[in-house]
Amino acid sequence: MGMTIAEKILAAHSGHDQVVPGQLIECTTDWVLCHEITTPAALRMLEERGMDRVFDPQKIVAVPDHSVPAMNIKAAKMYQKLKSWVQEKGIRHFYDVGRGGIAHVVLENTGLIKPGQTLVSGDSHTCNAGALGCFATGVGSTDLAGAIYAGKVWFKVPETMLIRVTGELQPGVTPKDLVLEVIRRIGADGANYLVMEWVGDTIERMDMEGRFTLTNMAIEAGGKTGIVAVDDTTRAYMAARGVTPDQYTEYTSDPDARYKVVIDLDASKVEPTVAYPHIPSNGRVAGQDRIPITHAYVGSCTNGRIGDLRDVARILKGRRVADGVQMIVVPATQAIWKQAAQEGLLEIFVEAGASVSYPSCGACLGMHSGVLGPGDVCISSSNRNFVGRMGDPSAQIYLASPATVAASAVAGYISDPREYNPQGQGTEAAD
Repeated sequence: MGMTIAEKILAAHSGHDQVVPGQLIECTTDWVLCHEITTPAALRMLEERGMDRVFDPQKIVAVPDHSVPAMNIKAAKMYQKLKSWVQEKGIRHFYDVGRGGIAHVVLENTGLIKPGQTLVSGDSHTCNAGALGCFATGVGSTDLAGAIYAGKVWFKVPETMLIRVTGELQPGVTPKDLVLEVIRRIGADGANYLVMEWVGDTIERMDMEGRFTLTNMAIEAGGKTGIVAVDDTTRAYMAARGVTPDQYTEYTSDPDARYKVVIDLDASKVEPTVAYPHIPSNGRVAGQDRIPITHAYVGSCTNGRIGDLRDVARILKGRRVADGVQMIVVPATQAIWKQAAQEGLLEIFVEAGASVSYPSCGACLGMHSGVLGPGDVCISSSNRNFVGRMGDPSAQIYLASPATVAASAVAGYISDPREYNPQGQGTEAAD
């Protein structure tokens, strides 16, 4: 019986010639990604048990990103804990404040994580890295502690959902709209503990930024991870980071691999999509309801990349954010912030009346730098719109592409981005 990409990676990392869904395996992990919120809890577990060690300081990447710069004394202490641990253990790959940004986007750009490898982190959106053809997933603090200590994690081999997308995306329709449409179709638990494997000519034409958006939101459908097979686009992306094919392993699903579910989707029929409160699967066509907004947020590990910012700039250029709307733009990393500045994007944002913030996860999970108050209505390019996710429980959060967020910010209510710039595709970002 054939195996899927995910099954082949897990087999290779557990010493088996073959694994099957449901099988329990002890899997070696090539990388552990740490940030300042979940890692300290894992470290305390190890310290309390006299197991205070790191399996390999060269295989850990540490990026403070959730509450930086520190918003209060508690946040400062958590940052200090991560930093002191990094220094004590000699962890080389530390992307400090001012040198990093949002951990998942920082990591994808380093060239450290490679196709065919495994990655775990105490953050649910670790599945982001699956766009590189690797097995990447979030784990709880206990499993994170085990990975830090031993470089191994227990997994139940997941089944796989095949998502086959064919055809051309319409102008103004982006990968974010595509993944929101898939989640709308299958439901917020439609991929529960499944690998979401993306295939089809639409995916083959999609750049890496778009693919990262797709795999990033696997968890919003209950998925264990998302994954895209390695192709020339992946190889070019890795080559731009000094990584050649002889440094990684490419896996492809066998023709007779078994899938729990197969989803077929015509990309040409996908429209700009907005997920209404309070669940990512509550998707509707953008602009069908004229819903006034108070906040517009562009950023997060899902959609804070340079291509996303270009989409926003195309719509904001020569226009103004509507009165009564607070718009915040957060480049996902320091490098993206710098590139956006060099391209003149930040000036466009400021001229339009938007605020540009430091790269962090802050507003996305309601920690700082844009927390919503009672009754606020926000359209966001992030990944979750649960009750209280971005602040007060009475706030309303609508999820959309950066282009839809920008169009809505200008209009003052949720709008279809095609009314502002019908040529913007949102898939033409540079590596």
